[in-house]
Amino acid sequence: MRTSETNKLPSPTPSYDFQNEQINRRTVEQSIQDLRADIIDVKESNDSPSSLARRRHQFLLMGG
Repeated sequence: MRTSETNKLPSPTPSYDFQNEQINRRTVEQSIQDLRADIIDVKESNDSPSSLARRRHQFLLMGG
């Protein structure tokens, strides 16, 4: 899983810069896509058969 990073947003320029806004919008879209992918990975790891195998392995390691 990725580590969390904090990035401060740049302060806006006095005039509207289309290219800067387009880059900023794309960056936000990519961040949201990354978050969705991370959420899907977590859901699948909890629901998949590999999760059951992991639990079985943990149980055996604990001396069950």
